[in-house]
Amino acid sequence: MGKEKRALLVLRDGSIFPGKGFGAEATSVGELVFNTGFCGYQEALTDPSYAGQILTATYPLIGNYGVNGEDFESDKVQVSGFVVREICNKPSHMKSKETLDRFLERFDVPGIYDVDTRAIVRKIRNFGVMPACVSVYSGRQPDRNELLSKAMKLDYSKIDFVEMVTTKKRKEYWVDGNKEVVLIDCGVKTSIIRELLGRNISVVSIPAKTSAEEILSLEPDGILVSNGPGDPALLSYVAKTVRALMNKLPVFGICLGHQIIAHAVGGKTFKMKFGHRGGNHPVKDLESGRVYITSQNHGYAVDERSLPKEFIVTHKNWNDLTVEGMKHRELPVFSVQYHPEANPGPLDSTYLFDKFLESMK
Repeated sequence: MGKEKRALLVLRDGSIFPGKGFGAEATSVGELVFNTGFCGYQEALTDPSYAGQILTATYPLIGNYGVNGEDFESDKVQVSGFVVREICNKPSHMKSKETLDRFLERFDVPGIYDVDTRAIVRKIRNFGVMPACVSVYSGRQPDRNELLSKAMKLDYSKIDFVEMVTTKKRKEYWVDGNKEVVLIDCGVKTSIIRELLGRNISVVSIPAKTSAEEILSLEPDGILVSNGPGDPALLSYVAKTVRALMNKLPVFGICLGHQIIAHAVGGKTFKMKFGHRGGNHPVKDLESGRVYITSQNHGYAVDERSLPKEFIVTHKNWNDLTVEGMKHRELPVFSVQYHPEANPGPLDSTYLFDKFLESMK
């Protein structure tokens, strides 16, 4: 890792965690969250849904299989910072191209290790996610009060992160098939696009602020509203678009897309205490009675009581009974809060992409 770097993690409540630094010598702020997965750190770090957040890994050893050229969910590291207990600097994997340290450094993202991640996670579970500041340095230690001030100034729920991560121009992915989907990119994971292409569905990915009229002019067979970061209540412009499309085309929402559909029909969302982030969340399909193990990454949830009567809840989280899926009683409109494409995580729910394809026939 070259010269030794030090690091500080300062939370809004005044807690200070000194540790060792990796990645970039930089200072950044973000909402401090945790993920319970024991693998898949490359996918998590590049997931646009983590934009504006400092990610803490609950699994104690991170970086042991390095970073490869295939498991990107976007074209860059999206997190503001990374917090781990122990980092492996000599990864072993046939596909490994670089160390985690070099990976974060290349994208100018600071990381801290040799800290008590259990204490950090317990604090988040007890008091909820909170703004924090992480600083990596090799010279003079930064002023702790200045880092605390930076953390206290962050109001995650007031920032439109979708505007930052959505594609800036239309992207087209064509395959041999007779179906075409317009994907409203709110911070889409590459794996979602792969799942569609694997079913011979062509994809046109568009900026989140594209109008319903422009989308309809593309004459798609269906609409997919993607995952993404931030508070769905800020995305009235996407909800307006989805509202105009629901009566005309099949619509499938994933994660943030699920929440946007709720807002489009007059529903509400609320911020969870510490969210669901990991690859082992049980979700019950209320129609079949089957329980699926799912991959999740969200800090907001749909308020079931706010949904109109034409929508029914189809899935619930079997840990806390929050809404994990819903559908319109008559129209081909449905959504799930979890990630059917997984990566990382179980593939129990990839059938939902087949269901989406079927809705377009």
